[in-house]
Amino acid sequence: MRIPDHLTCLLRNLYAGQEATVRTGHGTTGWFHIGKGVCQGCILSPCLFNFYAEYIMRNAGLDEAQAGIKIVRRNISNLRYADDTTLMGEGEDELKSLLMKVKEESEKVGLKLIIQKTKVMASVPITS
Repeated sequence: MRIPDHLTCLLRNLYAGQEATVRTGHGTTGWFHIGKGVCQGCILSPCLFNFYAEYIMRNAGLDEAQAGIKIVRRNISNLRYADDTTLMGEGEDELKSLLMKVKEESEKVGLKLIIQKTKVMASVPITS
């Protein structure tokens, strides 16, 4: 991704040795080590996720793809909010293709797309 070494070092040091505890209505858990992902509640977390997500979408070709749905003469193939991503396509084959491209690019940067958590929604064209 061509991130300067000093920034990579800064982020590694920020996340090194992170621990957390969870408070519920039944009490508080013991402390546990955070091994993967960004820290919940950290001000940098949304920025880091968006940085990776944008990199993945561009490398998957979704920034210039002809896939997606047309909105004001532009093809929109994905929408993102927090850590959720919506892929949009005209049909099943197009959606499968988009999903496989995103999955492949995600794995290249060490992110795992969990297909079992994926949902599909279809709608019929509006004709009137």
